[in-house]
Formats: sequence, structure tokens, C-alpha cells
Amino acid sequence: MKYLITIVGPTAIGKTALSIDLANHYNCEIVSCDSRQFFKEMTIGTAVPTPKELAAATHHFIQNKSIFDNYTVGDFEKEALSKIEELFLNNDYVVLVGGSGLYVDAILKGFDEFPTIDPSIRENVNSQYEKLGIEYLQQQLETLDPEYFKSITSENPQTLQNPQRMMRFVEVCIGSGKRYSSFLNQKKNNRNFTPIIIGLEADRSVIYDRINQRVEIMLNEGLLAEAEKLYPNKELNALQTVGYRELFSYMDGEFTLPFAIEEIKKNTRRFSKRQLTWFKRKENTKWFDYLTNRTEIIKYIEKQIPKSKI
Repeated sequence: MKYLITIVGPTAIGKTALSIDLANHYNCEIVSCDSRQFFKEMTIGTAVPTPKELAAATHHFIQNKSIFDNYTVGDFEKEALSKIEELFLNNDYVVLVGGSGLYVDAILKGFDEFPTIDPSIRENVNSQYEKLGIEYLQQQLETLDPEYFKSITSENPQTLQNPQRMMRFVEVCIGSGKRYSSFLNQKKNNRNFTPIIIGLEADRSVIYDRINQRVEIMLNEGLLAEAEKLYPNKELNALQTVGYRELFSYMDGEFTLPFAIEEIKKNTRRFSKRQLTWFKRKENTKWFDYLTNRTEIIKYIEKQIPKSKI
């Protein structure tokens, strides 16, 4: 039996440190599923593991893509599953870590099958978006699949601002003549591993304090200069990210710098709340306080493994 030790939780909670400790304990490697740490141009604002942390355990899917690449969660699912299968050839354990719920789900259970859409429909939806903006896509989805629109609005509202995903929802509705949500949860994807899911949590005030501290550290490490380099490409999907978006508004003259910094903190806190909401719905997750001793977490993991495997 192969085991995918999966570490989830809100941003700034300490997932990276735990993943390294567990990888060292089980003498295995780490697969990252943080959807912004994939991009090599984004280092400070995505809290990429430090060189020391990267040297402490072998990591995969860290800064392996460019912001100019069209890289989807479906692409990640295929590549990451292939890498995990390769790693399992030499080890019964792999550590999966990240705060991007959609990407965690892609590995643990996969995605649903959707119909092939006529390219002309895709082109038309894209053309309408370019003329009318994101509001067009939002209105279309609300009309074509009101239940799905409502669920996104309440559970994952940042998706409503993501043009690539919104265009996909709309083109599937138009091209198939069915609701996008009707294609969800149709089949079970088989996985050749057993997930052991560990969640890290803390009191909300602690999480918020850690987020505020992390933002200050990022600024001290040169986040503003990093954002200035990326500014000419601010419209790229990869850069529609908390920490960069607010600084781009500062560079556009919409925000003062102190206000932009406070917006980064506020929006990161909101993001952490959404992360917790997403992960708390996941069954079979064992939650630990972020200060829990590693030995206690390891004891829990080993209870999930038949004694003959330990």
C-alpha cells in the first residue's frame, strides 16, 4: 500500500515546516500543490520555501513554470499524478502539501469529464468577454446555471473574478445545453494510494497575526520591487493574486502604499478564511493545532497504517 501524507490548512500556518519534518521522518519527497508557487517569476509574494527549506527535503512543482505558460489545474493533475507514481516506485510514502484546495482535490479525487466544446463557441465567449468584461461572464453563468453561480458566490467568490475559469463554465453551458454543475461528481477516479490528510489550524486571531507578520516580512524582503518587475504583465492570470494585485493598484495611482499594504493583509485574511471553509468540508481530515508536537502527528499517521507496514 502507498500512502500520500497530505498537509492542508490556511496560509502562514506552518505547512511547509511540517511537510519537511514528515518528509525527513519517512525519508520521502514533497509534492507542492500551491497554485502560485509554480511560477518562477513569483518568489517573495508567494512565500516560496527558502533555499534552506528546499535543501532540507526534495520538493517538486516549486517554480517549475512561467507566468506566461497556460497552466491549468488539469495539467497539474496529470503531471503531479505521474510524478507521485514515479516516487512511489522507490518509497511507500509521498508528502503532498499546499493551501490551494482545488489542486489538492485534483490529486486526491480528480475531476469530472466534460464534453468537447466547439472552438467557435469558445471564441465567441472570449470575444464577448473582451468587449463586455467579467460582468458578462458572471451574468451568463447566473442565468445558465444559477445554483452553481450561487455556490461559487458563497463558497469561493474569488472564482467569479477569474476570467479563464468563468469562460470555461459559460462555454460548457452553451456548448452542451446543460448546466455546468450537471457534469460534476459523475464518476469516481481511482487512485493507487491511500491519502492520510493532516490539517493545521489555530485560533483566528493567531492566524491573522501570523498573516500580518508574514506580509511585513515579505515587504522587508523586497515584495514591492518584485511587484514592480511584474507590473508590465499585471493582466496575466497568474498575477491576479493577493499581494501583487494591491501593489499594482498602488502603481496605478489608485491606492497609497500604506493602504495597499493594509489591503494585502485584509485580503490575505479573507483568503485564509475561505481556505479553512474549503478544507473543513473535507472528510477524513485530522486537525491539529499548529503548535502540536511532531511526534503526536506521526503517531496519528502510523495508526492509519497497518502494523506490518511500519
